[in-house]
Amino acid sequence: MEDIIKDGKTVVRIEAEAVKNLESKIDDSFAKAVEKILSMKGRVIVSGVGKSGIIARKIVATLNSTGTPSIFMHPSDAIHGDLGMVRSEDVVILISKSGTTPELIRIVPILRQIGTKIIAMVGDINSKLAQESDITLDISVSQEACPFDLAPTTSTTVTLVMGDALAVALLKAKNFTKEDFAFYHPGGTLGKRLSLKVKEFMTQGKDVPVIKYDVDLHTAILEMTSKRLGATCVVDDDGKIIGIITDGDLRRAMEKFDNLANLKAIDVMGKNPKTIPPDTLASTAIQIMETYKITQLICIDNERRPIGMIHLHDLVNLGFINS
Repeated sequence: MEDIIKDGKTVVRIEAEAVKNLESKIDDSFAKAVEKILSMKGRVIVSGVGKSGIIARKIVATLNSTGTPSIFMHPSDAIHGDLGMVRSEDVVILISKSGTTPELIRIVPILRQIGTKIIAMVGDINSKLAQESDITLDISVSQEACPFDLAPTTSTTVTLVMGDALAVALLKAKNFTKEDFAFYHPGGTLGKRLSLKVKEFMTQGKDVPVIKYDVDLHTAILEMTSKRLGATCVVDDDGKIIGIITDGDLRRAMEKFDNLANLKAIDVMGKNPKTIPPDTLASTAIQIMETYKITQLICIDNERRPIGMIHLHDLVNLGFINS
């Protein structure tokens, strides 16, 4: 058992050290690669064989999801017709640990004829592939986590991180926003969290608990109980929000006052409640609730009148927050 744990930790240590060393290799060549991709009018085409091909597909997926159009091209398929997808306005990234992968070397002259720019991600910056590329990114590692130093382990991890570094640098350079990200991820919880607006799931209309500031506490409790949101909005004579009464406010009132019979809503309400407009993203609402450790948020119109309320349970039911 101890040997198994030790072996696992050794792999993590070796790969973590390799990733840390990669930081020093993010240099002018990396910046040039990002600038070249930013200035292109076409797509990023990523290619690799074996494990490098698997990592290439992941890099393509990350680039696409962060706003850089990309496609994977298998080098073996490339020489049997898939090179037809490449245009002079594209940028091609070729991934090879050795820098001598025959399938990749074979397509370089054709890419040159097409006129596309080539970025090599290689483990040997003096290799043939590096020499024949426009830009070289160093993904070399001192050792694989494999005890025989054979199976691609550390090297594929480092390649993946280099791809992530490119994607994030491009994302920031393009001022890619959360809204842009949501556009490319319309499905699932992630897409909903980033694109769904409060008005699409808030409690609204007659179901919103609202009382005037001068009603007695008994009326406030009845409103809270009937609407089942654990709180009620408190408004002034013009219907504008001035406070909120929560279950916590009621408990504090019971501790503070001996007789609750003569209390009005204004006596126990929390002032300056957190409010949001109806077009607020669900992700922003979550952030506000987590920051202020509250379970309800009041949605208001331009006149500061309450038109809706969301409860923490709504976000749990939507799958945005774990219960």
